[in-house]
Order: sequence, then structure tokens, then C-alpha cells
Amino acid sequence: MPTNDPKSRVRVTKKFSFDMAHALYGYDGDCKNIHGHTYYLSITLIGTPIADTDNVKLGMVIDFSDLKQAVNAAVIDQFDHALVVYQHAPYAHDPLLREHFDRFIVTPFQPTCENLLLHFVALLKDQFLPRCQLVAMRLEETPNSYAEWLLTDNA
Repeated sequence: MPTNDPKSRVRVTKKFSFDMAHALYGYDGDCKNIHGHTYYLSITLIGTPIADTDNVKLGMVIDFSDLKQAVNAAVIDQFDHALVVYQHAPYAHDPLLREHFDRFIVTPFQPTCENLLLHFVALLKDQFLPRCQLVAMRLEETPNSYAEWLLTDNA
């Protein structure tokens, strides 16, 4: 039964996918080379479903299309089919890379799955307030390897 009772909070999750290449500068394994992944990014928000019967979003914590629009603008449109490298890598400021690639991103952090996830959290953390709150994000780099961020671990 829908209600505005704070005990009626619901978590909603949407999963996104994008393809991205990166290189881990100074790494002691194969990932020091440019390589790519199909990433899966899951965003989980918590909130109370809208109870206002005059609201077209009645019963929703957030309209999934609104969530999709925010994540696409902040993350997917920037990182999909991009090459991401660490700013301290000697090739990071090579003008040929910028000239030949539309999406060449130089980050102030090593572009590991963990650091990319933290960057995405920072980009999205306040996007949904006050209606709902980001409580979890998961970035899957391979079918069996992922990084996860939980609000409860960072409170």
C-alpha cells in the first residue's frame, strides 16, 4: 500500500552499459597496454514513492527515464567509446592522440575500475537530491570483476 510513511522507502536500480578503453600507467602486468572493456554501471537510489495522486509520476521513486537522462549526461555520453589515461603517463599529452580520437580523456587518477567508480559517484552523488538519494553504485569491468560503492560504507 503506497504511503508517505518513512518506512515505505524503496530502492530502485538501473543498469547501464558502455565500452571504454584505458591503460594503467606503470602497472606491472598486461593492463599497462591500451585495452578495452564493456562496462556495466548499476545505480541504486532510495526514496519514497510519490503519493500525490495529481502527480504524473505517482508511485515512482524516480522516473527511470529521468535517471537514464542524468546518468547518460554525466557518465555515458562522456566515457562511452573513450580512451582514458592517467595524466602522469608520458603519452597523456601527446597531440596526436587528441587529434585522432574524439573521446580522449586524461584523468588526475589512475583509471582503474575502483577510481573510475569513485569518479562516477562524485559526478552523480547530488544529482537526485532531495527527491531520492544515491545509496550504491557498482561498476563491472569484466563478467567476474567489479568495484562497488555503498553509502553505508562512507557515512
